[in-house]
Amino acid sequence: MAGYIHEQADWPRLHWRQDELAPQLAAVSRRQGRLVGRMERLGLGLRAEAVLETLTEEVTTSSEIEGEALDREQVRSSLARRLGLDAAGLKIPDRNVEGVVEMMLDATQNYAEPLTAERLFGWHAALFPTGRSGMSRIVVGAWRTEQSGPMQVVSGPPGKETIHFEAPTFDRLDREMATFLDWFETETAIDPVLKAAVAHVWFVTIHPFDDGNGRIARAIADMALARSEESPQRFYSMSAQIRVERKAYYDILEATQKGSLDISDWLRWFLSCLDRAFDGAEIVLENVLRKARFWEAVAAEALNDRQRAMLNRLLDGFEGKMTSSKWAVITKTSQDTASRDIADLVARGLLRKDAAGGRSTSYSLGDLAR
Repeated sequence: MAGYIHEQADWPRLHWRQDELAPQLAAVSRRQGRLVGRMERLGLGLRAEAVLETLTEEVTTSSEIEGEALDREQVRSSLARRLGLDAAGLKIPDRNVEGVVEMMLDATQNYAEPLTAERLFGWHAALFPTGRSGMSRIVVGAWRTEQSGPMQVVSGPPGKETIHFEAPTFDRLDREMATFLDWFETETAIDPVLKAAVAHVWFVTIHPFDDGNGRIARAIADMALARSEESPQRFYSMSAQIRVERKAYYDILEATQKGSLDISDWLRWFLSCLDRAFDGAEIVLENVLRKARFWEAVAAEALNDRQRAMLNRLLDGFEGKMTSSKWAVITKTSQDTASRDIADLVARGLLRKDAAGGRSTSYSLGDLAR
């Protein structure tokens, strides 16, 4: 038998054991429908906040899977601005953050638009605005070339990479991608949730770009899931769950690449991962409701804009410890002003002083936000 599935004579005639998958698919689809229905019953403001939180998680974790750490506050700022939400007090995003956000929003907000080679080239160019991946120059906005050499799919830190499989050669890419894109836009018999799973593994198998293939594969899956719901609003993050299960993710991808064209095991894993991603959506919902309860409880409090912005940052999960020095830097005020803002909130019980530790006093949300 050929070494990889793309080397088999019947490639890309992927197939699966529908009868075995049917009960699991039905259960996942029911849960998906209940979750979407529950979220859509929220008010507009809460729903928008849930979408913002989910997309922030999706963008940051999809990059983390590939070993790239994006600034979460920058991601949230970029998303909020593009979605027409309040971005006051948030960081100004870097160009690379804007590119990842642009790709994800195009995939999910414009899910009904055809997926074409030109659209994928645009996504790729957005991911690599400098034309480089790390220190290396890569082909951007086009399929990889002969100069790229053999495309090996790896994971792990530099020097300790694990090679999972080798993708098709560059001279097959035009034909391979034309077949994939035609299937993605015309195949209607397959369940739309299963289509997301098939599209993910099919695109990863081809690996048409020099870099960014994993992130684009997950964006394509999100696009297919948005089509399955006929909604641009995202309430769960597959990438967040894949990050948690990263080793299992790469293990099942490798096993699939070295197996037969029967991808039932991959589909079973994808559906299980999606089901667990719905658990994460429940956490997002609880955080959104907690934030709403907090602001409802303090509606009568006279807070200045700095205090509101910083309380929102803490409610959104500020990374690290909040000190008066950080407060001053973020709000662009003096140390004295920051100290007065904090002391006022501590006196009202909206902030509390953390237990002594380290050189600087730090502060956390008070009991109202817990």
